[in-house]
Amino acid sequence: MASLEVALGFAAAVVLLGVFAVRVSVGLGLPSLLLYLGIGVLLGESVLGIQFSDAQLTESIGWAALVLILAEGGLTTRWSAVRPSLGVGIALATVGVAVSIAVVGVGLHLLLGLDWRAAFLWGAVLSSTDAAAVFSVLRGVGVSRRVAGMLELESGANDAPVVLAVILLASTDPITWLTPVLVTYELAAGGVIGGLFGLAGAWALRRAALPATGLYPLATLAVCVLAYSAGQLVHASGLLAVYVAALVLGNADLPHRGDVRSFAEGMGWLAQIGVFVLLGLFVSPPRLVDAVVPALVAGAVLLLVARPLSVIAAAAPFRVPWREQAFLSWAGLRGAVPIVFALVALTEGAPSGDALVDVVFVLVVVLTLLQGPTLPWVARKLQVSRAAQPREISVDAAPLDELAADLLQVHVPAGSRLRGVYLRELRLPRGAVVSLVVRNGKGFTPTEDTRFREHDQLLVVTTAGARQAAEERIRAVDQHGRLARWQAGREPADGGG
Repeated sequence: MASLEVALGFAAAVVLLGVFAVRVSVGLGLPSLLLYLGIGVLLGESVLGIQFSDAQLTESIGWAALVLILAEGGLTTRWSAVRPSLGVGIALATVGVAVSIAVVGVGLHLLLGLDWRAAFLWGAVLSSTDAAAVFSVLRGVGVSRRVAGMLELESGANDAPVVLAVILLASTDPITWLTPVLVTYELAAGGVIGGLFGLAGAWALRRAALPATGLYPLATLAVCVLAYSAGQLVHASGLLAVYVAALVLGNADLPHRGDVRSFAEGMGWLAQIGVFVLLGLFVSPPRLVDAVVPALVAGAVLLLVARPLSVIAAAAPFRVPWREQAFLSWAGLRGAVPIVFALVALTEGAPSGDALVDVVFVLVVVLTLLQGPTLPWVARKLQVSRAAQPREISVDAAPLDELAADLLQVHVPAGSRLRGVYLRELRLPRGAVVSLVVRNGKGFTPTEDTRFREHDQLLVVTTAGARQAAEERIRAVDQHGRLARWQAGREPADGGG
């Protein structure tokens, strides 16, 4: 039992250290993933002496972490924010990936003397932007929703085609005319499976009267992981399945949706901490010296040639302004995903697998130091940043199954245009009413003359039929003020009186 106690204590200490590293990284202006990698290196063979070299286990844990990170990304992404960027995001995740693999492959063949298959394998490993890096870094940069949506969709969707390319190039099997057909099937089937699991999970969760609030986030995340497993079992893209399922669930009218998103964010952070520390533990610092020059060459080809060309090929047909294209080129963030894909190549028996892992590790550190801290400055120079926006209003729902009703808990954030609106001006649909206002820790029953303030918490009781209209009305007033959707706000949402 002593070994179990030590293992649990050690894991808890690493997680706590990783959590506090987030605060340190914010204060220093450095991406937190570098601190996680540093923790792993510190614990490893060259410093504290922990020996760990199991590539298969590291790859498996990396896959599990990637599934959780993609689930978090989908669950916390608002469809309304990314829908205008759907075409560009998909093009970046497909056409952009193909162009990046081709350009990096040709460059590394010419500059480093790699054979063609190895060169394209390196290009495939390096072509995927990292979902964890994008979801955690980009949202704090302050770029327009359109640009953020492009990058979020790209990072969530491009892992699926990239891993197929890595597996194909790492093996010794010949690539035939059937290969594109197989890739198309796996991607299409993965998307369909994810959509079906998302819709079925949302339907079931809306009708399930679970005995505890905390079970809803667990069940939601389990549906996402189940979508991944189902996709893999039928030889489809499990990574695309989990992201699509999470995207559907995250935008469905789930009970306790706010708790679901908070839980998903916590699991996403846990996955990032775990996988980055493990990757730092796995790497051998003495070997990294020989990887510096190849990493710098590969990074230069990727950042200065391949990424810009892939963005132009994907975004130009959609008439994306050149300033946004330039920012997309610089914001192709790399993180743990390329290292995990390099481990896939290693475990698949690729001849250059060991060198690829070291090169990718060095390259991720260099690009993170170069791109992450400079993103806000680049956004300002290219004029794609937007002024600070007030936080979106938080609306959480809890079902009252026996009454066929819902409770909406609304928090009025700073900057909301709900501030100063009288209750009578809110004009909720029939079947919905504000039953309680909590202000400065004290609750009271509002009247028609109650005027909302910042940081108020509202409890709205609504029939099941009126819930969607009530939530839409509250969000509309939050964004546009008391005159938002005047006529729509006066229409009844159901037949209730």
